[in-house]
Amino acid sequence: MNDLETREDIELLVNKFYHKIQTDNKIGLFFNDIAKVDWNKHLPKMYDFWESILFGQMTYKGNPMRMHFPVNEIKAIEKEHFEHWIKLWTETVEENFSGKNADLAIYKANNIASLMAYKMEMARRL
Repeated sequence: MNDLETREDIELLVNKFYHKIQTDNKIGLFFNDIAKVDWNKHLPKMYDFWESILFGQMTYKGNPMRMHFPVNEIKAIEKEHFEHWIKLWTETVEENFSGKNADLAIYKANNIASLMAYKMEMARRL
């Protein structure tokens, strides 16, 4: 298996991951029913996000945290939801890639999920 090396690799990973998300019984509802994600707009943003995170390209512009707060107000995004997100992300990475950048994608996603879970919990306490 090859490592994550190109934008095309990121697009493949993100597409496969979000395909799982869209049909997932545990967290799909956050994307499909609550946020009502427009996948044609969301996926290119995620390509840019992961290209910035993994390759240092400054293609992503935005605040990934900001979009989650309104969803969290409608239905709490709990630690268990982020853990499931990580499970799906890790599976998708490991099914398609192997190497330093693949490991980095899993590591970074874990850090992002931990931070987001903490911030969502703090927001619910306010």
